[in-house]
Amino acid sequence: MAKLRQKMIRAMELNNLSNNTQRSYLTAVTGITRFYNQAPDKMTKEKIEDYLLYLKREKGKAPNSCYAVLSGLRFFYKYVTEKEIPITFSIRRTTRKLPQVLTMQEIWEIICSTNNLKHRLILMTTYSAGLRASEIINLKSENIDSNTMLIKVTGKGNKERYTLLSKRLLVELRSYYKEYRPGTYLFPSSNIQKKDQPLSYEAIRTIYEKARIKAGIKRGTGIHTLRHSFATHLLEAGYDIRKIQVLMGHARLTTTMIYLHVSCETLSKIPSPLDLIDHKHAGKEDRNHDPNQKF
Repeated sequence: MAKLRQKMIRAMELNNLSNNTQRSYLTAVTGITRFYNQAPDKMTKEKIEDYLLYLKREKGKAPNSCYAVLSGLRFFYKYVTEKEIPITFSIRRTTRKLPQVLTMQEIWEIICSTNNLKHRLILMTTYSAGLRASEIINLKSENIDSNTMLIKVTGKGNKERYTLLSKRLLVELRSYYKEYRPGTYLFPSSNIQKKDQPLSYEAIRTIYEKARIKAGIKRGTGIHTLRHSFATHLLEAGYDIRKIQVLMGHARLTTTMIYLHVSCETLSKIPSPLDLIDHKHAGKEDRNHDPNQKF
């Protein structure tokens, strides 16, 4: 299995998959291997089907979770094994739900609920720049440009973009830098043995959840809520959706447009067509007028 694992890691790196995707795919292959206690390259199509049905029926996994496993297995058999197993079936994803968004006041309460300066800055930076968890983890001091007031971010697929640098955040970051003197990463791991390594996703998630719970905010689970709130609040402030698309690093405008459905304030400003009717003059035309008459 060690050789197959290394071969798969090599294939994923050559395909330029993100760290999160690589972890997900490795977990998928490891899962089916442990389930059957058999090397994954020895699996039959029927065994793969039975395993996915087990995850769905017995383990109660959501369609999206099953789909992630299926994607990982497809990659493994396509790029790693010499004998590819044709997996023609698919698992439908669940209907996409609207993302949860917190109010500005709720977000500020979450940020202020932690007394740890580093944790506070992680939350502030994530929200003020609309970053993904993977982006805040890999952020470096050199990415902060106080001259242009922009933050350089390396997003999905190693695509670079620029996003906003808050004036308030800049002041706080300077104080943080003087105290912590971070090395390669702006927010390095707290583990002494990994002091020049980035924080893990689990650490970032825990920082947010502890702060949210301490602040008494019952909704908005997941640190991605800060990113959703960033986009929605900009939209409600009247900023152009295409500019928000660039800041978010979305390849398609349709992805950004979901925040139009989230923003109740924006939608509430749209008048109903009934209210657009000129009711003072409507229906007052000459009722004796012959419709067949040209003039």
